[in-house]
Amino acid sequence: MADLRRSTRWAGLRRGDPVQVEGTRLRGASWEFVAHVTNSETGETWVEVVGGRTGDHSVRSFRPDQLYAPSARPGHDPSLDDAPGLALE
Repeated sequence: MADLRRSTRWAGLRRGDPVQVEGTRLRGASWEFVAHVTNSETGETWVEVVGGRTGDHSVRSFRPDQLYAPSARPGHDPSLDDAPGLALE
């Protein structure tokens, strides 16, 4: 059994915050951050999000470099992995 560490805060995000996901090929999809996960044994990381097309609440996992702020322009602006937002606390 792998040792997985889940965090509901990552790159300035909290569970439920809206994000853009690059490379899904789903037009009009909306996504919300769920958790950042690290496999302690391998060092592998991924981000879990929930959403999809209207009415869909699928949980999906993506590489951290595929997530962008809602106002970002993927391909032009840095991803949340490259330029995390700062917590407002």
